[in-house]
Parts: sequence; structure tokens; C-alpha cells
Amino acid sequence: MLTGVIAGSRSAPRSPRLSVPGLPATDAPQYAKIEGAVLSYSKGADVPLLNRTTGEQLEWTASRCPDALAVVSRHQDKRFTWAQLLDAADRVAHGLATLGIQPSDRVGVWAMNCWEWLVVHMACARAGAILVTVNPASRVQEVAFILDRSRMKAIFLRERDERTPYLELLTEVRAQGAFALRHAICFESPEWEDLLAQTPQPARERIDAGHVTNIQYTSGTTGSPKGVLLTHHNLVNNGYVLAQGLRYTEHDRICLAVPLSHCFGNVLGSMAAVASGCGLILPNWSFDPKAVLEAVQAERATSIYGVPTMFIAELQHPEFRSFDLTSLRTGLMAGAPCPIEVMRQVNRDMHCPEVTIGYGLTEASPLITMSAVDDDLDRRVSTVGRPMPCTEVKVISVDTGETVERGVQGEVCTRGYLVMKGYDGEPEATARVIDAEGWLHSGDLGVMREDRYLKITGRAKDMIIRGGENIYPREIEEFLYTHPKVAEVQVTGLPNEKLGEIVLAWIRLKPGETASTDEIRKYCKGQIAHFKIPESIRFVDTFPTTLSGKIQKYRMREIEIREQGLDAVARTRTA
Repeated sequence: MLTGVIAGSRSAPRSPRLSVPGLPATDAPQYAKIEGAVLSYSKGADVPLLNRTTGEQLEWTASRCPDALAVVSRHQDKRFTWAQLLDAADRVAHGLATLGIQPSDRVGVWAMNCWEWLVVHMACARAGAILVTVNPASRVQEVAFILDRSRMKAIFLRERDERTPYLELLTEVRAQGAFALRHAICFESPEWEDLLAQTPQPARERIDAGHVTNIQYTSGTTGSPKGVLLTHHNLVNNGYVLAQGLRYTEHDRICLAVPLSHCFGNVLGSMAAVASGCGLILPNWSFDPKAVLEAVQAERATSIYGVPTMFIAELQHPEFRSFDLTSLRTGLMAGAPCPIEVMRQVNRDMHCPEVTIGYGLTEASPLITMSAVDDDLDRRVSTVGRPMPCTEVKVISVDTGETVERGVQGEVCTRGYLVMKGYDGEPEATARVIDAEGWLHSGDLGVMREDRYLKITGRAKDMIIRGGENIYPREIEEFLYTHPKVAEVQVTGLPNEKLGEIVLAWIRLKPGETASTDEIRKYCKGQIAHFKIPESIRFVDTFPTTLSGKIQKYRMREIEIREQGLDAVARTRTA
């Protein structure tokens, strides 16, 4: 959902340890007591986890339903069955070997959503190579950073698209210095066609499910990106438990508008499909609300994914009512805090009664919690669900590291098969987020309800401290969503000489609506505490986002500091 860490978070007190098959050592005696004391701890159901690599899972699915649809890329007019996808992956896997790529070598992909992306993903898994995902929005310095840190030996890319001249940028990057990169293969080139024409060969050696298969670079919304090391065991099982939770079969089809370069797309999308045999529909290179609506109707999609801003754009498209969306059954809204009213509209207006809300982060493969498809509407619109199978969750005090009582806000932590192997080449950074007992500290604030459902309340670093009052942006955002003219809102803190920080709100109004800052403040007066009412309000048409759709609040803050002339105030040091 929201990634990041709180440096220096303290771990929970140590306690007797007990080995549980399929999980790291757990504090079962302690947490039996915690359950009785209604502290904020919960564990998903124990289920048998899969002991397959991504490549083995692909082969198993292709043997079980060879003729079922695996992928349709509508903007490329290309379709694959599972048998055809396996064949293409094995051809490219053999081609990688001819290029000198050995098991555990790193191979990058730098492109928007396309069928070739998925073939390379599966080919790397079959060959034992480690896939490095490169955000299509990355530019020269970012790509140079990833090439240097990842030590990738090959990269697959498009020559260009409407947003990015990939090959031109890569040429500029390579001129900056020596990298491990040996091969740059464009999907439009004869070299790519040669790889697809290779004769499939059996795997050269057995790959262990515990080996790293993917390096995902965190979005870089704060500080330098870190390479998250994810194993076959992480990703196969995260896709598997999601597929089970959404009740996928080979008869389902996921409309996937989120980027394949992000965990949301290549795990909750691709790996859930590989685990269940359901089909993946790629509506376009990147998100386009009309393309999504057209794809759902034409391909009879049963599931739809997106971050809240995507669902909002679909619901507000001028032609929304003209599309037949009745094939939809379920879906997943995640990647950012999910406005309650938007979730209600998706249930009602998109004919999607079993859509769920999920919560996770890249370091957790990514899915940690999710509501169930048969949960009542209140649970599905007001929480992010309960822990997924074989997943532990606790909420701890940011100050002491002790598990808090249910109903009390604290930092969300998780433990289990899903926790990353670590940050690539950064043991100290890894130790700051994974404590000695295996708990991954998310940096997200949450509350565990009495029924063990989790509610995310914000980011510890997002907290606004105004004149000594702690303010959590999520609370203000949810209130402003109740204003009849508001389509989307984001709240963060703005430096202030007198109070330290004040509340800043960026608001996008519904089409055709107008409003004033006074109107918004009057709406708040008497409804929320005076110190929570935004002092600075900006009406906008768009928000700064990452490619995966996450709102970059730090960019909002930077823009306001610059335009309001607050540089000196922002530089003021605080304790």
C-alpha cells in the first residue's frame, strides 16, 4: 500500500520460540496469551504452502489447462494460451543461455505493459535468472543507479513509446561509465525475434524455491530506491493465497491496468494468474480509463484491479454508463489508501459485489491483509481485512515497540513466508526494517479492531504536528470525501514558522463543479477539530504520482514550499 520504514523502530520483546511448518519461528506461547488479552496480534489460517518455483508453477498450470487463455494484450492484438506462454518462455530461456546468462545473473525489463514483458518474466524464472524490474518512468540518473546497483547483465526494452525514448536514454546512461550490462535487446529488434525462434530446452539444473527470483526497486518516494530481494517462495505463494482468496479458476479473467513493473501487477496480477490458470487482460500500454472499460466489456473480465485513482477515473468517465460491466465479479483495490465512498461506488455501479481491499508493501511480496469476498460491506469498505494465510500481523507502539491493545493505533508489522530476503547489498538497511525475530516493520500506522480486522490510519512520517497536536492526514481526507463536490483529496503537512506545521489539502473537484477555499473550510467547521481544518487549500486537476499510481505527497509539499516562498521556514531545524 504505502512503502517505507521508520528508522530505529524497536522490536517487540523476545519470548519463547516455536517452530511451525512453513513459517519462521513464531512466538506461539506469548501470542496465545496475547489473544486472550485482546492485544493487536492476528495470524491468518495455516494452509499448505507451495514448494514450487515460478517456472515450475507455470509448467504445472500449462499442463492442467493448456488451452485456457493466459494473456491477451489488446493494444498489441496478441493472445496466448498457457501452453503457448510456456513455449515462448522456454524459447527465450534457452536464448538467454546462448547470450551467456547463467542462473542467478540479473536481467532487467524496462517497458510499459506488453505481452513481451510477461514472456521475459517467465523466461527468467525458467532459466533461473533474476528479473530486475525497471520503472518505465525512470530517466537517466535513475536507470544509471539501477544498472550500477543491480549489476544486471542484460536488459529488455522497447525502442520508445509515447512517453519515453528508452533506447536513446540507455545510450546516454551507458556513456556515463562502465556497467555489468552486456546486452540491450529491443522488443522491436531481430535479436528479440531470434530469441523467440530458439528451440525450447529443458532446465539445466534444479532451481531452489528459496532462491531470489526478482528484484523490485522501491518507488523512491523517499530517499534512494532500495532493491527488494524476493524469492520464488515469496512470490509463488503470495500469488497463490490471493488467487484462493478471490476464488480464481481458469475461467476467470483479470483486467490488469496496473503496471507490470510494480508488485501489484507482476505478483497480484501475473503470479495470481500463474497460480490459478485465470487469464490476464492488458488493456493498454499504460492506464487509460476508457481502454479498461472497453477491455472488461469485450473480454468479459470477471476481475478488475486498480489503485483508487484508477477506479475514480473509470467511474467518472463520460461514457461509463454505456459499457456492459456485468461480467465483473471481484477485484482488488490497493496501492494507496482507499476512500470508502469510492469502494461503495465500485460495488454498486461497476456491478462488482466481491471486490476487496488489500494492504501490503513490496518488502512483503506484497500482500499482507485482505478483506474476504463474502465479508459484509462495512468490513470491505472500512478496513483492509485480516491477515492472509500463513501471515502474522501485529500493531506495536512506535515509542516502545510493545504490542498495543486492540483499538489502539501503532505501527503495523508482519512476519511469515512473505517477508523479503532483504535489501540488495544493504544489510544495515535490512536490519532496520526486519528485526531479530523476523518481524518486518512497515512504517504504516494502523489499528486492529476487536474482530481482528485492520484499519490503516496513515504513515508515521505523514503525521502532521501542528502546535503540539498530532494530526493524521487520513482522517481529514476521509471527512473531505463526504463533501458532495469533492472527487479526490490528499492531505499533508506544510512548514509554518509559528506552529511548526499546518494542514495542507489538495482537492480535485468533480467534473463541472466549482468551490472556494472558504466553502471547504465552512464545511469542516464544527465537524472536525479546528486544528484539523486545512489552512492551505489548492484546487488541482491532477496529483503528482509514481507510475504505479501512488500519490507523492512530498512533491505536493515541495511545490507549495516553492510557490508560497517557505524555503527558509522549511530549512528550520527541529528536534
